[in-house]
Amino acid sequence: MKIAIVGGGASGLMAAIAAKGAGTEVVIYERNSRVGKKILATGNGRCNITNAYADTANYHGEHPEFINSVKNSFWVNETIDFFSNIGVLLKEEDGGKMYPYSDTASSVLDALRRAAARSGAITECGGDVKRVTKTKNGFSLSFYGRDDAVCDRVIIACGGCAAPASGSNGSGYELLRQLGHRITPLSPSLVQIKTETETVKKLKGIKVNANVTIGSRSERGEVLFTDYGLSGPPIFSLSAYLGNSTFAELDIMPEYSFSELSDMLTRRKSMLGDVPLEEFFTGMLNKRVGQAMLKSAGIMPLSRLGENLSRQEIKKLAAMIKCWRFEIKGTMSWNNAQVTHGGAATSGFDSETLESKLVRGMYACGEVLDIDGDCGGYNLQWAWSSGYTAGRSAMLSCVQQ
Repeated sequence: MKIAIVGGGASGLMAAIAAKGAGTEVVIYERNSRVGKKILATGNGRCNITNAYADTANYHGEHPEFINSVKNSFWVNETIDFFSNIGVLLKEEDGGKMYPYSDTASSVLDALRRAAARSGAITECGGDVKRVTKTKNGFSLSFYGRDDAVCDRVIIACGGCAAPASGSNGSGYELLRQLGHRITPLSPSLVQIKTETETVKKLKGIKVNANVTIGSRSERGEVLFTDYGLSGPPIFSLSAYLGNSTFAELDIMPEYSFSELSDMLTRRKSMLGDVPLEEFFTGMLNKRVGQAMLKSAGIMPLSRLGENLSRQEIKKLAAMIKCWRFEIKGTMSWNNAQVTHGGAATSGFDSETLESKLVRGMYACGEVLDIDGDCGGYNLQWAWSSGYTAGRSAMLSCVQQ
């Protein structure tokens, strides 16, 4: 019995390893010249393999609870054990992020490739699949520029549209659409947000720990100002949910209430009355951030002394610290995105096995499905878990036939 895996990324490699079974032949068809290219870029080249605190709340899509069955069979502890067994030692860092002790993504890919080869999986690179056809006895795979192939079971693990330089081109969505599956709206996720640039350009390179709100969603963490807008983990996590939102709102001192800040600034006026406004926030906020905030509030000139701040201006500054608004102009492109928001509707798949409800014998895993996670190792955890589930389910289906 032959199992074909379309895509040799994180979920595809895991599926290949999990599909090992008595009498099964596993072949990975990868359109790139080598497997796992996108893995090398994860975690800024360090590979954020998983997150110790990963849970359903960290995932998004039409039905994020779809992951619960997968989570119950292969999740964080199983992932840690799996990587330990193939020679990758993990370490935990802030926020539960788990990295290889080597701090190199290439070592993770090497271990996965070795494990896939040991399982007996065959890798055929340059295998760009253009169509999957259901036949009487299994499936036929049509390629660009090479002969067709046949298999008994097929796993779609092509990834999404994000980071096309790594080989992701959204082809998996078309393969599934041809077979009757609905694809939910696609948008870049875990990507920087573009805003009006007058203020952010002057703050390029500065980071603030802020609570960020876009629409009804909020995330807290380190925000980076760029020449085009905003970046950083909370921005990445909120990037897929812009919708019709007009502004990103930053609370840059989330530990303090509006009234506490009003009192603080009033005391500051008394203590630093002889200091020009351009220095008024020094020691409280980044100097350039304080100056930009004064300009945004229209409190000028910066040569004015602190003692001249009116009660109304103090309240205006306190309100801006709690809610500094930046007009949203969109997101950066797919080239900058780490993951795709949207994908093949999970309602079309069995949550226990990840087998298609429309085409028996076909499975899907990873980013091609309508599941995406927050920033911090959650998306790779979904890749490992869904890849394992799809691979093992396909193998068991073959063995039981």
